[in-house]
Amino acid sequence: MSTLVIQIPQRQRLRAQRAAEAPPTSDEYAYVTSPDGLSVLTHGSCAPALLPKATTTIAVLADADVSWHRITLPKAPAARMRAALEGVLEDGLLEDTDSVHFALAPQAKAGNPTWVAVVDRAWLRHELAALEGANVFVDRIAPMAWPEDPPSGHFAESGSDAEGGTRGIALHWAHGDGVASVRLQGGLARALVPTPPPEGTRWSATPGAAAAAEQWLGAPVQVLTPAQRLLQGGRSPWNLRQFDLARRTRGDRAVTDALRALMSPEWRWLRYGAIALVAVQVISLNVWAWHQNGVIRAKRTEMQKLVQATYPKANPQDIQRDPQAVMQREAQSLRTLAGQPGDDDLETLLQAAAYAWPPGRPPVETVRFEPGKLTVAANGWSAPQIEQFRNTLRPAGWQVDATTEGRLTLSRAAAATGPRS
Repeated sequence: MSTLVIQIPQRQRLRAQRAAEAPPTSDEYAYVTSPDGLSVLTHGSCAPALLPKATTTIAVLADADVSWHRITLPKAPAARMRAALEGVLEDGLLEDTDSVHFALAPQAKAGNPTWVAVVDRAWLRHELAALEGANVFVDRIAPMAWPEDPPSGHFAESGSDAEGGTRGIALHWAHGDGVASVRLQGGLARALVPTPPPEGTRWSATPGAAAAAEQWLGAPVQVLTPAQRLLQGGRSPWNLRQFDLARRTRGDRAVTDALRALMSPEWRWLRYGAIALVAVQVISLNVWAWHQNGVIRAKRTEMQKLVQATYPKANPQDIQRDPQAVMQREAQSLRTLAGQPGDDDLETLLQAAAYAWPPGRPPVETVRFEPGKLTVAANGWSAPQIEQFRNTLRPAGWQVDATTEGRLTLSRAAAATGPRS
């Protein structure tokens, strides 16, 4: 499963920019791709439309773009949690609560202390919209650094330095009490980092800041390229896509996300199982169809032999084409020669009509006969008499149809549903 980690450029805090103006759009985004989330495959910087495609896309915010607040999580339903956070953090924020975005720590529980990440809402929305406009859909937003214990410190260049020294180097210090970004100039960094540092503290630096960092720290540091640290930030357990910025997948995006998840390595065996199941079903259906066709052919062959043996004078071609029709035709011929009426003859139809004729009704006045169908006049019949006539004949396999002209048509029920085979 490939991963694309995008660095959201640090927010520009322009004093001259009016609050109503939209934040400036980033022209290029630094990125790194990884096949497993641990090793760097490719990295670079390009416009949003040129970013590589990947199974999972993670956007990482700079250290200074996220502020951290330690609170006791209020007991509120999910739909009211943001409003509850506004009430708790209102006095501790420098900005209005409507202009910031909140995100809770992973596995935060109501009534327990937890961390809340705060980001400028309009700026973050603008960055996400710029990426989505280029068909880059961010699955997760992660901070570059977050409160953790044991602490970690990362040294990086913070800008040009006209006087030399360590003024252009910044320390991003993440510890159990929050995250801070300070320059090495002055005594703030010394006051921020305990002496000696807590056991287990991890130190890293960019290649350009490594020498100054080791001189300031008096100890070696791990050298991390910007791409390596960006990938490290992508492994953060935090996801800032919460509340109104939570992913809402609908329509084509929902289908795309489902297919993307299905094609991930975690679902490999499920895909193999589904393919195997479909293959077994297709093969089984074909084998069953082949077997049923064989059974049908065998029964048809037996029927053809039986008809040929019973009626040797019948046309063999007719027997091959429709043995059942040949058998019915020959049986009707023998019945006619013997003087016995068939099911479609007038005598049989008259006998059936006479058997069910309602008591008290006069003899029929007009009769119309077609092979297999007898129509009699029923003028003056009441609805109960017609229903009694029909119900009497139905168990014997007859069907009675009443017309608006006062006629009743008697026929075999099989003939009413389709041609007899």
